[in-house]
Amino acid sequence: MAFLRKQTEAPRVDLTPMVDVVFLLLIFFMISTTFIETPGLSIKLPESSAQAIDREPKELKIFLSSEGEIFHRESSLSLKEFKSLLRDHRAAADQTTFLLMADKDARHGIVVSLMDLARDAGFLKLAIATEHKDRSK
Repeated sequence: MAFLRKQTEAPRVDLTPMVDVVFLLLIFFMISTTFIETPGLSIKLPESSAQAIDREPKELKIFLSSEGEIFHRESSLSLKEFKSLLRDHRAAADQTTFLLMADKDARHGIVVSLMDLARDAGFLKLAIATEHKDRSK
């Protein structure tokens, strides 16, 4: 007597749940990652015990390195290009905060001259970024 044999199917691994988990992990890490504000530029802000102020919705962030180099976003600016940038923002200067993120080792004279140029361009709100001083030291 001949019996009919069932054909056995090779076991399959369903990858759908694993792909779902990988995407969830990717989304989690993208959301929880802190973004670097000064890519490629190391700026050590001076410490201050002053109280933090609320950030304005419109800010013009300028970075000043310890060597005196001026940066806006990721591009390096000469003094002439910096003045041109200020002129470009002149229309909205009264509603925009000029935020200077100067390295603590930057020369004081350069910081003052950049702030003066911003004031001359019509910026009414000027700010210098600092780090909060740890009083436990």
